Amino acid sequence: MSGEVLEFDVAVCGAGPVGLALAAFLVRRGVPGERIVLIDGKSLGQAISDPRSIALSWGSVQLLEEVGAWPLAATPIHQIHVSRRGQLGRSLMDRHEHGLPALGYVTRYGEVVDALARACERAGVAVLRPARVASFDEQGDGVNLQLDDGRTVKTQVAVQAEGGVFGQQDDKAQRRDYEQTAVIARVTVSQPAVHRAFERFTDEGPLALLPQDGGDGHQYALVWCMRPERAGSVLELGDDRFLEQLGEAFGSRLGRFTSVSPRVAFPLGLNAEARATGRTVAIGNAAQTLHPVAGQGLNLGLRDAAVLARELGRGVSSQAIGNFMSARAQDRKLTIGMTDVMARAFVGGGPVQPLLGLGLATLDLVKPARMLLADLMMFGRR
Repeated sequence: MSGEVLEFDVAVCGAGPVGLALAAFLVRRGVPGERIVLIDGKSLGQAISDPRSIALSWGSVQLLEEVGAWPLAATPIHQIHVSRRGQLGRSLMDRHEHGLPALGYVTRYGEVVDALARACERAGVAVLRPARVASFDEQGDGVNLQLDDGRTVKTQVAVQAEGGVFGQQDDKAQRRDYEQTAVIARVTVSQPAVHRAFERFTDEGPLALLPQDGGDGHQYALVWCMRPERAGSVLELGDDRFLEQLGEAFGSRLGRFTSVSPRVAFPLGLNAEARATGRTVAIGNAAQTLHPVAGQGLNLGLRDAAVLARELGRGVSSQAIGNFMSARAQDRKLTIGMTDVMARAFVGGGPVQPLLGLGLATLDLVKPARMLLADLMMFGRR
């Protein structure tokens, strides 16, 4: 195996949902499956067993359906309730206003990987797992990727999708530390609002509850953003005390919080690089890591994959990469800006917070504005 040279048209480094979706879209756009390779450091079994909850917008569901990766096990979101703790005013988005079966769906990371991996297998896409890119050498007509097992992959275009070694930080990157940590868990409640998701803004950051699993709607995926020092203490709390503090932060709209899974935490920040060279390009989390507010990260990445596949389907070349960067600029800028403002504007106290609460109330009353926000969350900038 060591010293073997493999040749492809497109190499995708990272076989998470965005990388897999790109490979599947490429086949749909006319690139032969055997000319595409997915490279990932994890085994497929490891990826499928990942239990993380993810939110798919209606637009993302349409993209997955196009490549045969939908339907899959998921909980539909019929309504999204947005509020500011301690302030009057809220906004409610409803699927009926848009004539859709759902505004989005909540599923597990592993479910999406499994569905997309099967779509890529049916399309004949080559897969190298587990394998990592140790180094790369870009030339005028392609890229040589040196793998950690000694093999070399020669490709016309290399795509960084959630991994790889050619993703070093760029001084021109847009970065921001939110001074927040997200605490992640699954919780159950005593009085569920079936198929309703909640985005609750607190002084420390947003608190999201996404309906997941079971027809009775008692279980929710929790993303609770707070100051890093508090997150450390919250992780150490016993379950009863944790649920009590969660109830104080969220309120009583769902009755009592009755149970919680093991909790994990990760720091939050904005890192928007949108890097590309003549023969390499980054998409998904490799190009932009967003605050989880509004759950836009994966949805933005899937739109990256669809557009890049469209351009590469017209010809695997440096021109296709340039066309992709131009085509994605507005959607990326708008989505990154929207999540950044939402992550910062509602944090802390001060006289501006009542105005933000009033803004939510106004949004609820002005249907065109509410429809526009929901459309951006479901489809991005079209």
